[in-house]
Amino acid sequence: MTAIPGFTGDANPYGGGDPYADYRTADFPFTQYANLADRRLGAGVIAANDEFFAQRENLLVPERAEFDPEHFGHKGKIMDGWETRRRRGASGDHPWPTAEDHDWALVRLGAPGVIRGIVVDTAHFRGNYPQAVSVEGTCVPGSPSPEELLGDDVKWTTLVPRTPVGGHAANGFSVAVEQRFTHLRVNQHPDGGIARLRVYGEVVPDPAWLEVLGTFDVVALENGGRVEDASDLFYSPATNTIQPGRSRKMDDGWETRRRRDQGHDWIRYRLAAQSRIRALEIDTAYLKGNSAGWASVSVRDGEDGEWREILPRTRLQPDTNHRFVLPAAAVGTHARVDIFPDGGISRLRLFGSLTEDGARRLAARHQELGG
Repeated sequence: MTAIPGFTGDANPYGGGDPYADYRTADFPFTQYANLADRRLGAGVIAANDEFFAQRENLLVPERAEFDPEHFGHKGKIMDGWETRRRRGASGDHPWPTAEDHDWALVRLGAPGVIRGIVVDTAHFRGNYPQAVSVEGTCVPGSPSPEELLGDDVKWTTLVPRTPVGGHAANGFSVAVEQRFTHLRVNQHPDGGIARLRVYGEVVPDPAWLEVLGTFDVVALENGGRVEDASDLFYSPATNTIQPGRSRKMDDGWETRRRRDQGHDWIRYRLAAQSRIRALEIDTAYLKGNSAGWASVSVRDGEDGEWREILPRTRLQPDTNHRFVLPAAAVGTHARVDIFPDGGISRLRLFGSLTEDGARRLAARHQELGG
């Protein structure tokens, strides 16, 4: 396993120019997974014990943190992140916070799942970041209130033990806990600021919910679908194609670089479980001069199954949602969309239902993971 780089200590004071010029980061292996704390999936920061300088909601903003050296308010410097006030000790004789003093925020994941890695980003917090962080997770059904989550009957599992972090850095942590989580408690010791939180993992849906739905989008990220691989990720991630809702701007889809050869581009997906697909949508919303010219869709059943084309190569129109009803249901565990020759699509929807075997396997995994 590749070692995860660690950062500690202050960054240099901002000296002008590009504020990200001295930002410390690394390529973390777990970022191949979806961000379970994505606002588009319904994630939220539902409570924090303190947000004196900067609001807790900033933690989940999808864009990277921005820095304006001239931006001050009545409480002081306004930061693009979650920042608490400075903690103090009990008296002048003991002015320092205790080892147990810390601030916390409760995060509801947008989709429950198994967490593979966490990034606690302290971008622009150069001398006002926490000395250390820790992260805990729990699995609570329904929509619990902050008071319920903080109750004595809720069991929290340590995902990231108390670990020193660095300022103005992407602090990454691999997680090796094979459990399904719905909420996180992010702790900063003793106080300070965190710009962004990213929680990478695999969605594990509730089988009972999918059973009640009957027909649903079997490749949607929120239902347990995921991208396994793609030919090109130059402009945007392929995971955008299975995000909830329609794309609202060009970079909210998947776009490839311009090809100068006779090849084509593709994305390969794993479905929520073995499914019967009856209809599909290919959406090119906001891709007007750069949408794919043609597309085809194939499925296979099992890791070693043969690919079977369920939608032959079909002409696509720019900025259009294309709908297709299949002449017969197609059974599979994986899907692939091929676009010709290049360009992009914003969403792929595969509508169907789980097979008996797919439902059984999904329920067994859900139970094994403590769902």
